[in-house]
Amino acid sequence: MLRDLIDERRAYRSLTPFEVTEELVSDLARCAQLAPSCYNNQPWRFVFVYDLEVLLELYGALPEANAWAKASSLIIAVVSRKDLDCNIKEREYFLFDTGMAAAFIILRATERGCVAHPIAGYDEEKAKAALGIPHDMRLITLVVVGPRSEGISPLLNDKQKASEAERPPRLPLEKFAFRNRYATEQQ
Repeated sequence: MLRDLIDERRAYRSLTPFEVTEELVSDLARCAQLAPSCYNNQPWRFVFVYDLEVLLELYGALPEANAWAKASSLIIAVVSRKDLDCNIKEREYFLFDTGMAAAFIILRATERGCVAHPIAGYDEEKAKAALGIPHDMRLITLVVVGPRSEGISPLLNDKQKASEAERPPRLPLEKFAFRNRYATEQQ
């Protein structure tokens, strides 16, 4: 069952608006709450954005290439800060631990029939200002959530349209899954 969700999960961009309920937000948050973290520090913070006025402000932080995200009724800001988690010598765990919690949200949203597409394309300062996120926090990603549209969004560029039709290629296992020792990567 989990393997089916992992196989099903895709970062589609053609989304349709939907009604965001408090039950959905609580369910996704509860799933993140159960993610593992260093010494159970739980360094993640999530801002679930679904109020239209706030969404419109947040849209102002998106570049043209992410205009498709404006069709979503829910965007989740994933936030953390280095001092909220373990720092053991040069190892900073907050990004890893927060990423695991975000992955739990993404898988649960997939199980609920939604796309949950994390994006890196946004103006961090504008997004933080729109959402009231303190300057000392890192806005790691925005996760755009919504049901997949039956058609392909006209807001997509040609490359984005191609990735809607077919899953983009994945690296072969031998490029990233080494046995016993790290192997020099083959180009």
